[in-house]
Amino acid sequence: MAARGRLVVARGNRSFSSLIRKYSLKRETNKKVIKNVIKLLTMVILMGTVVIWIMMPTSTYKKIWLKSMRAKLGKSIYFGKPGVNLLVYMFPMILLASLGSIYLHLKKQTRVNQFNRMDRKKIDKFGALKRPMLVKGLGIVTVTEVMFLMMFMALLLWSLANYFYHTFVTITPQSLPTNGDNLWQARLDSIAVRLGLTGNICLGFLFYPVARGSSLLAAVGLTSESSTKYHIWLGNLVMTLFTSHGLCYCIYWISTNQVSQMLEWDRTGISHLAGEIALVAGLLMWATTFPAIRRRFFEVFFYTHYLYMVFMLFFVFHVGISYALISFPGFYIFMVDRFLRFLQSRNNVKLVSARVLPCETVELNFSKNPMLMYSPTSILFVNIPSISKLQWHPFTITSSSKLEPKKLSVMIKSQGKWSSKLHHMLASSNQIDHLAVSVEGPYGPASTDYLRHDSLVMVSGGSGITPFISIIRDLLYVSSTNAYKTPKITLICAFKTSSDLSMLNLILPNSTEISSFIDIQIKAFVTREKVSTCNMNIIKTLSFKPYVSDQPISPILGPNSWLWLATILSSSFMIFIIIIAIISRYHIYPIDQSSKEYTSAYTSLIYLLAISISVVATSTVAMLCNKKSYYKGLYQNVDALSPLMIESSPDQLLPEFTNIHYGERPNLNKLLVGLKGSSVGVLVCGPRKMREEVAKICSFGSAANLQFESISFNW
Repeated sequence: MAARGRLVVARGNRSFSSLIRKYSLKRETNKKVIKNVIKLLTMVILMGTVVIWIMMPTSTYKKIWLKSMRAKLGKSIYFGKPGVNLLVYMFPMILLASLGSIYLHLKKQTRVNQFNRMDRKKIDKFGALKRPMLVKGLGIVTVTEVMFLMMFMALLLWSLANYFYHTFVTITPQSLPTNGDNLWQARLDSIAVRLGLTGNICLGFLFYPVARGSSLLAAVGLTSESSTKYHIWLGNLVMTLFTSHGLCYCIYWISTNQVSQMLEWDRTGISHLAGEIALVAGLLMWATTFPAIRRRFFEVFFYTHYLYMVFMLFFVFHVGISYALISFPGFYIFMVDRFLRFLQSRNNVKLVSARVLPCETVELNFSKNPMLMYSPTSILFVNIPSISKLQWHPFTITSSSKLEPKKLSVMIKSQGKWSSKLHHMLASSNQIDHLAVSVEGPYGPASTDYLRHDSLVMVSGGSGITPFISIIRDLLYVSSTNAYKTPKITLICAFKTSSDLSMLNLILPNSTEISSFIDIQIKAFVTREKVSTCNMNIIKTLSFKPYVSDQPISPILGPNSWLWLATILSSSFMIFIIIIAIISRYHIYPIDQSSKEYTSAYTSLIYLLAISISVVATSTVAMLCNKKSYYKGLYQNVDALSPLMIESSPDQLLPEFTNIHYGERPNLNKLLVGLKGSSVGVLVCGPRKMREEVAKICSFGSAANLQFESISFNW
């Protein structure tokens, strides 16, 4: 009887396990279906948006499409003329960002084995498109980036060609009034307008790359760090076209004796003065972006860039809200991201300890919410009010959220005024028992696929080693689970002095036997010394006493942050639409129906306030909901996060795995060319020349097994 009972129980357990597997499989299948539907909708929206941008400069769009849409929507008592651009330009992009957030939420929940162990051929099918094609000039640009850059430039040239064709065909000697402008003046007036219209196309894409937590970037595998160059390119195009627009009008007004037009603020039309204020703000920002100024006077560059608020405000006043909505979707997504960052930055985080290395480098160790997960190479923006209340600086995270669930560490090299002050503060005093710190982030890739490679070669220069520390620690965790085979790791690091070798002490967490888990080889090069002149184990450790109000670093929107972001984007846009509909119906429309048309600046201000209110309200509610449910009880358990639990070992130089070469630079061509393996991931982070040299070795047309990735910081 007992044996029969055990048999029944065993059968019952197997049946239960079978049901669990079937339920799990069905759930994954449903997620896959939803993701495929989202991809299909995304493609439809993108294709429709591209068609609109292509057709916009044509007479077909203006005379047929736009006329038809305005006939149906432009006379609405709830939205009026802005309603067309709300529907055609803003709604699709907000919907796209919401769908992207939902897709990332489902992707995050997908089982790891399904994501990381895809068929390698499927992953590498388009590997050639990710290889560097341009190395100098625009920086390191891949084949894919060149293709999209050429398509975007083709769009701009297409727009300019259509606009200029319209100018020279319609403005002829016969079409000029008898007492009007000369032919060249009339054409200059028209060309100035067309340059502004083309600049607005670039402005429409300008803010997408700088929305750090944007789902649009993460959904296509981009990060805010890797997208900075797109913002730079777009910014240069925007200011070139807008400056040309302004100069053409200045020449036109001077030649036609209409200098007084420069100070005109039209009540219902184009406000010239507002455009000039916006242009001056843009020129001030543009002047500080040149590398020589930005690197030498970073504070000037940093503070000047706050003029983007002045630029956008007066740009809207200049062209009116109806036309500004064409370029507003990116700015709307940026506003949501910026306010969420503001909410996160209001709290001081729990800094538990710090270490001062001999190479004028500081490691800061923070307490972290165990549920906060981030990918290797993620960055954290840090603000220390005692140094500067306004300055925020990005630093690469060196810890692994999987290997160290309660710890988050960043390494800060003393290279500028801000970092030098921090190093001096911590190195010169033993009396500091608390340091107020605020953070934004982490920001990084939604996922990584380093496991698909047979081997990884990481090339670093100086403090460029920091992102590779997080990768090694993450692979160390994966290997310790025995779930997957990790790639062989080769770390090639170049340092100026032997004191910089102390950075290698940060690779491993405390009490970790690396040889038991991963195959790693470190080739260190000290370029300016022929022998060691520094004791690398002289490391100063500081322990802090956090205040009760200090909080562990936590995700502002909780563990389901992508789902909450989709909720914020969609609900804030709906609230914005409702507010505008009510105000238009009961305030703007009655005035427009009277003999006096409603002032354009007031309409623009109402729209901007409605957007601000909807974004602030929905973001605040989302944050409070997560703070109440997700963080409940977290801050009460303060003792669980002690300094001992997050301190990494200061005395591990990995002598068994490290070869140190003094007085020479790494011969990267010799070290990289001829590497064995069907897929070799080559990652580089360091000075520009080093990145360019590695990119040239891995460029398009070189060894097919080298998969290149550059990690550079251009903030």
